[in-house]
Amino acid sequence: MTLIKGPCILYGIANCDTMRKTRKWLDARHIDYRFHDYRKDGCDAALVREFLRHFEAEALINRRGSTWRQLPESARADLDDARAIELMVAHPALIRRPLLRIDKQWLSGFDEERLAALLT
Repeated sequence: MTLIKGPCILYGIANCDTMRKTRKWLDARHIDYRFHDYRKDGCDAALVREFLRHFEAEALINRRGSTWRQLPESARADLDDARAIELMVAHPALIRRPLLRIDKQWLSGFDEERLAALLT
């Protein structure tokens, strides 16, 4: 049995395939977590700054998704942390999924091995 001492929070959007896979993985192992859906629960600058304490902006932004591709070139150019925060708050679908906080540790993306290692 997995013993988690602190919060387990899964951040993302509900209609994402990778989020569904992550939720299914956690549910199959009976791991309690809170799902923070950016579209329902919000994604403000304070939350994005928290993410930036654990990940570089470049690692947080999903450049392969349609949201990124639909942004004008001027919005994508010269991306510093302040501009990245602005973009992620305005377009939470830009944030790589999932982000998972387990106790004080963080994981970006679905990686079964790393996820299992964090939970043991």
